[in-house]
Amino acid sequence: MNVQLDLQPLELEGPSQNSGSFLIAGPCSAESEVQLLEAAEALKHEHIHLFRAGIWKPRTRPGSFQGLGSKALPWLKKVKEITGLPVATEVANERHVYEALKYNLDVLWIGARTTANPFAVEEIANALEGTDTRVMVKSPVNPDINLWLGAIERLNQKGIKKLAAIHRGFSSHEESPYRNPPVWSIPEKLKSLVPNLPIINDPSHITGNSSLLYDIAKKALDKEFDGLMIEVHPNPEKALSDANQQITPEGFRDLMHLLNIKNANNGDKPELHQLRKNIDYLDDELLEILNRRMQLIQQIGSYKKHRKLSIFQENRWRKVLSQRLKNGKKKGLDHQFIKRIFETIHDESITKQKR
Repeated sequence: MNVQLDLQPLELEGPSQNSGSFLIAGPCSAESEVQLLEAAEALKHEHIHLFRAGIWKPRTRPGSFQGLGSKALPWLKKVKEITGLPVATEVANERHVYEALKYNLDVLWIGARTTANPFAVEEIANALEGTDTRVMVKSPVNPDINLWLGAIERLNQKGIKKLAAIHRGFSSHEESPYRNPPVWSIPEKLKSLVPNLPIINDPSHITGNSSLLYDIAKKALDKEFDGLMIEVHPNPEKALSDANQQITPEGFRDLMHLLNIKNANNGDKPELHQLRKNIDYLDDELLEILNRRMQLIQQIGSYKKHRKLSIFQENRWRKVLSQRLKNGKKKGLDHQFIKRIFETIHDESITKQKR
């Protein structure tokens, strides 16, 4: 069953000519005005939709770099003024929201730790009520789809309609090559529950290792996620947070080339989308026909029961299969393919009659 949310597209204005996968890129943390502008100037030419940088950094332990806070907000505003790129940052409480709104940031995102706290999400939702703010919600630290969906619902109930989800993986005590294993079934379930909600994959936080970005990003695009969020730093080795998972602007360009992002966006994607829609339509027709066939099978089962006839009638089955194989051959369909299909249908028919 679908969850009904009142949603609108994010619709960001900026220099990006990329009409396909939604691309978000920028450093994990804002460290200086020079660093932000250097990263943004390089990424402006890579057709990204949104420039990201964290200024309030919720860290697991004290003593880690926790961001520069409101001091960095004017730097993000300057990035937007100079490059034309829309800008985004993370907020974790009401005060962060009010500070960010003063500087007209284009997008706010809610981090994994905050998503896991319904009280914090409610506080942020109340602060955003009455605004037209675009908000992205990261998957919670623990693999709980209800926490993720609940955070999105809380925001939507306060009138926030321009929403997206960010899949950043989930914490796990089991040994894994990834910092936060992706657990693909959870974002896939979210997509099935809310089909019109964009879901963006964050391979940087999933892998925690820049050398593993390609595999996760490729899998996300193959699964038809709506975009990617990737951490890009002018000099990752000197990054004050999450250095191992960040790449250079040149590395970002190479990654986009490997993923064939531009070709996919400028090629036959609309045509491919329409072909898939046609397949979906035909699949629905197939299911409807199978349902009607099984209803007839139940009537046949009832008829046989009342007249004490055997369920399996071999001569009838051989005649049916032979005829279907002949018809399939006329239509150019593979013999074994048709045989497997009708053997499966026959097995299910026998099971239904036995019931």
